[in-house]
Amino acid sequence: MESLLEIVLTPNAPQPIGPYSQAVQSRDLLFCSGQIAIDPATGQMVQSTIEEETKQVMKNIRAVLEAAGGTFANVVKTTIFLTNMADFSAVNNVYEYGLGTARPARSTVQVAALPKGARVEIECIASLS
Repeated sequence: MESLLEIVLTPNAPQPIGPYSQAVQSRDLLFCSGQIAIDPATGQMVQSTIEEETKQVMKNIRAVLEAAGGTFANVVKTTIFLTNMADFSAVNNVYEYGLGTARPARSTVQVAALPKGARVEIECIASLS
């Protein structure tokens, strides 16, 4: 029986730091793992302002979407994880700019901590049909 799942992996986004994939495609749905602000060229966290962190997260998501043949216009749902809800407005501004005209459904939650000391993580689901 042929698998309906296809692993998406691109060198243009950070390599997984655990037992997961950058994204998994099932038919026309793409499930992107959460991205933090790791620069794929260096493997190091971008740790300056929350805006710079968010810009790197959006670049990483874009790279994964493009590797699967998609764009932000294909994204139907995102979840944003913040370690400090006071960063909501700054993250939201960069997120909105990065999305362009796309307006997917979204949830934003505050969490106690994120991997590698990240302050923001974003995951998404896209429809590639």
